[in-house]
Amino acid sequence: MMPNLVQTLEGNPAFIHCGPFANIAHGNSSIIADDIALACSDYVITEAGFGAEMGAEKALHIKAPASGVVPDCLILNATVRAMKMHGGGFASGGGRRPTPEELETENVEATRAGAATNLRRHVRNLIENSIPVIVSINRFAHDTEAEIEAIRDEAVKAGARQVVLNECHARGGEGALDLADAVVAACAAHDEAGRPYTPTVEQGMTIEETILRVATNIYGAHTVDFSDTAQSAIETLKGWGVGSLPVCMAKTQYSFSHEPKVLGAPSGFTLPIREIRVNAGAGFVVAVCGSMMTMPGLPTRPAALDMDMDEDGRLTGVFR
Repeated sequence: MMPNLVQTLEGNPAFIHCGPFANIAHGNSSIIADDIALACSDYVITEAGFGAEMGAEKALHIKAPASGVVPDCLILNATVRAMKMHGGGFASGGGRRPTPEELETENVEATRAGAATNLRRHVRNLIENSIPVIVSINRFAHDTEAEIEAIRDEAVKAGARQVVLNECHARGGEGALDLADAVVAACAAHDEAGRPYTPTVEQGMTIEETILRVATNIYGAHTVDFSDTAQSAIETLKGWGVGSLPVCMAKTQYSFSHEPKVLGAPSGFTLPIREIRVNAGAGFVVAVCGSMMTMPGLPTRPAALDMDMDEDGRLTGVFR
């Protein structure tokens, strides 16, 4: 039950506690770790996994109500390669790694197409919560200026408060100073405005209402189709008096829809709910979408077993 206090390669403190995937679980760090971090620092950055329709949605609608702490700023991390994929720039489509040639070849048209659809929907979804949204473009070595500008342009059109180039991958903490300044300014502005928050999912909504709200307002679906098994489970929960538990969606991380290869910003589809599971200890139900598998694939040997520090403070076995 105790978080691990670790350090980054530059010696910055970080708490690690829990590692749930946002596609099949709530995708966020623990409330315990956040509370300890908030007692240690004026600013705490925590990650919500995968796309914002997964991790951020659950951070705002499951974690925030449970903790009583609402973020003062939302950082949407975007990459050229992700926008290329959603713009149809990779022959492999979604869910598979593109070739090195595809990654390294400039494709401004595909990058803009992905940003104009996928990124803009993510930004608009987050803005609906009345929390400042900053788009951080996580730059890699083969990204070109034209591709970066295409993302910046579309993010501004979508209404992001600020778009910042993040070069921490190549330059470490120094490459993220502009992002840090933008976050501090956004937090101050949100505080001065009275810290408004308008969640897409309101507390007290029924399980069916929550699923429909997430599917239509965030994913872009037209409606939801509950299987007989899922509907029966919902009716049972209503009979037990817990028909308004929070809902954790289990859905592919590769698409707004339940189909991994449907890229961009699909709309008008029907979201199938195959199963409703009760995670009583966590205090929420899991809605399994389509053919989603909920057993993650993990290595037989955890990477942590091969990490160490010598007498001179040099780290070994750490992925760079």
